[in-house]
Amino acid sequence: MDMIHIRAVSPPDLTDEVVGLLAADPCVLNLIVQRDAARRPDGDAIACDVLTGAANDVLHRLRAVHLDRRGSLVIEPVDMAFSGAASEGGQRELGPLSRAPVWEQVEARIRSGGRYPPSFYLYLVIAGLIGSVGIVTNSQILIVGAMVVGPEYGAIVSVALGIDRRHRSMVRSGLAALGAGFLLTIVVTFLFALLIRGFGLESTAFDRGLRPVSNLINTPNFFSVAVATLAGIVGIVSLTEARTSALLGVFISVTTIPAAADIAVSSAFTSWSDVRGSAIQLAVNILVLIVVGTATLKAQRTIWQRIRLRRDRRLAEST
Repeated sequence: MDMIHIRAVSPPDLTDEVVGLLAADPCVLNLIVQRDAARRPDGDAIACDVLTGAANDVLHRLRAVHLDRRGSLVIEPVDMAFSGAASEGGQRELGPLSRAPVWEQVEARIRSGGRYPPSFYLYLVIAGLIGSVGIVTNSQILIVGAMVVGPEYGAIVSVALGIDRRHRSMVRSGLAALGAGFLLTIVVTFLFALLIRGFGLESTAFDRGLRPVSNLINTPNFFSVAVATLAGIVGIVSLTEARTSALLGVFISVTTIPAAADIAVSSAFTSWSDVRGSAIQLAVNILVLIVVGTATLKAQRTIWQRIRLRRDRRLAEST
């Protein structure tokens, strides 16, 4: 059974209103109230479980009375629950909404990937270096490894959420992190590729111009856009449903880190047409992922809002 656990601290003058809101909802289970039991902030401790499909409405009502500002509000996932007959009425009332995502959790997951500590840039640089080795040795396995290591998708999705929510600071910080991160990656990888060329460490096939991995990366075409579009849709849906395996597939599908690595390697080996192709590939993939990510977020919100409105009309007609 899908549900979330809510822990809250309420100021005493607000507790009765909060408890009334929770107790009146059939989708709220296991409601516990402990008066004057909380410290930092001081107040009454409230805990309950909420069926996932009703979580958005419950959280909206709690925030409407400013519980999150005057006290505190913590949301935790519930991995397993046996609630028996207590949840049957709520499940029947929810109908299709029982599988609705909790948007606060979705946005929290996206925002967690939208933080840019030094490790974000370190991972980008290391991914670029791994990708450069894959290019000069014609190793597709290393290219896949570079895709997995790269953290850039978190920044891309953060920009999409910022556009969706009209948070300009989130968009600016995400774009700045992407720009600075890829520039740093290209510069460091370029220096590394110069060492490879200077010491003649590239593979014999690469040196003779047989570069199937590089050619695949620096040749943007219809399929590049198609894959980026599909990966953008799957990426947002996987974040919405917390499916890490599908999200890992997105990392492996999109040519961002390999394109940045190929820009650096091709520059070191003075293959300027390849530099241009890889730059186009990188820009197209990032742009498509942002646009598709934003559109998918909006589409999901719209679909679930319509399902909720349809359920509300059905309940109003039945009463």
